[in-house]
Amino acid sequence: MRWVKLGTAAVTLAIAGGGCHSASAPGTGTPRNDLSAMETTTLTINGHRFDVWVARTDRERELGLMQVTAQEMAPQADGTERGMLFVFEYEQPLEFWMKNTIIPLDIAYIRGDGQIIKTYTMAPFDTHLYPSLMPAKLALEVNAGVFGRLGIAAGDTVRIPESVLKPD
Repeated sequence: MRWVKLGTAAVTLAIAGGGCHSASAPGTGTPRNDLSAMETTTLTINGHRFDVWVARTDRERELGLMQVTAQEMAPQADGTERGMLFVFEYEQPLEFWMKNTIIPLDIAYIRGDGQIIKTYTMAPFDTHLYPSLMPAKLALEVNAGVFGRLGIAAGDTVRIPESVLKPD
């Protein structure tokens, strides 16, 4: 589950969402995104490629990478990293947590112009809130340690396809 801070009140994203794709984690009954049914795209940061699932709906953003395994997040054969890009309608203060997320993750909060404004490394199952500190339109989650290993930090620019920022 993800929290989004709007103004001064933190609210959970709506659980109901018509037409969203979700499944249950094998053997748990815990809801999770059906990654095979989600939109995907490729981002570039400092020359490094990331193949990402795009979470646009409230339900997709709420479920995020919950119950996703390290195997599912493993880099592609060519070394391209995997991740999930959370897309919001407008820039706003955001807060994420790691409830029901079983692997450690890095998160980058990103403005609409692609500039990273804040990064964190988050622990599995941690219900501590990780705030964007400034308004953000996007959040990118990848395996923990990837940003540090690749030298990605606040101030860097993410190249995001226009189709992600302005869908039809």
